[in-house]
Amino acid sequence: MSAARSQGGTGLRQFLDLQQQRDWIDGKTILPDAEERSQSMELRFKYAARFEKLLRRQQAPEVLAVLRRYGRDCIPIPHRTERHYWSVSCLPSTPGKALVRINASWMELFSLYADGEGIRALFLVHLSDFTTDHSLDHGQVDDAFIERCVVTPEDVSYFFPPGEDIFGIKARGFSSICKFIAQSRALRAIRTFNLTHMNRGRNAFQASHCYSLADHMLSDGNAEERQTHAARGGSRMKKSPRE
Repeated sequence: MSAARSQGGTGLRQFLDLQQQRDWIDGKTILPDAEERSQSMELRFKYAARFEKLLRRQQAPEVLAVLRRYGRDCIPIPHRTERHYWSVSCLPSTPGKALVRINASWMELFSLYADGEGIRALFLVHLSDFTTDHSLDHGQVDDAFIERCVVTPEDVSYFFPPGEDIFGIKARGFSSICKFIAQSRALRAIRTFNLTHMNRGRNAFQASHCYSLADHMLSDGNAEERQTHAARGGSRMKKSPRE
């Protein structure tokens, strides 16, 4: 069930009413976010070495560029909800050898993997957003639309994970991944799925959040300045009273 149709007071409903969520899904509003972020210094240092290891990978520039786009376009009020309602892991130890993975509640939302010298992505979305009749019928997948979301048809494939109304889409190559996120109907589907799971409550993967990756996700693109600032311990973040 999409966030726009959900009811209750859990998840992001304490920050955004249902109309704000609908408007954000449809690209009709820019949601006001917090200017500062809270952080756990313990987690920042815990995953610093993994982040440095990722930076030595040849795929690092593309990974960080995609993460900036995903953080900007696909996560609602990311400063206010960081770690507690979404998180990003760096070189997670879970199966699959992902380079990075974004989670919310108990659900994986998005992952990036090495693909030769380049990258490939896994998007998890609602199946009903990618069928011709908005049903859960596997035979009604809108193949033509999915192929239009990437540079060439060979760059995309899909599968049916366990669970109701869940659909997995794999996109290969930096250009096709960026095109997929930029396509309005696909972006709307990504936002809907992400809100669905952020509205289910607190993120179960808080302990694996990599603040160095999140810095890139939430930056304006000036990575060099940000890295220097973080290395000096001069981040604008404030320490959470929970830590």
